Amino acid sequence: MEAIDGEEEAPDAKRAKSCAGLRSELKECILKSDCVVKHGMRPSECLKAESAGVEDDCRRVQYAFFECKRSLLDFRNRFRGRKGY
Repeated sequence: MEAIDGEEEAPDAKRAKSCAGLRSELKECILKSDCVVKHGMRPSECLKAESAGVEDDCRRVQYAFFECKRSLLDFRNRFRGRKGY
């Protein structure tokens, strides 16, 4: 649904935006990692746990993104609030 003159957006649209900051941060981090730049691997291959050339900072962002997406399915987040930004 689109927001039309003062109407609120659909809950699905808000959920999709809730982890957008972490998604873009993870994307930038992976694209700048040695795994993609030096080894020439695809970003999806670099996200796997056993791949080399991915910094710990990228792994932390990946875990934060995972937790953000998982919190969307957790009904307790009504009381705690969503994780991520």
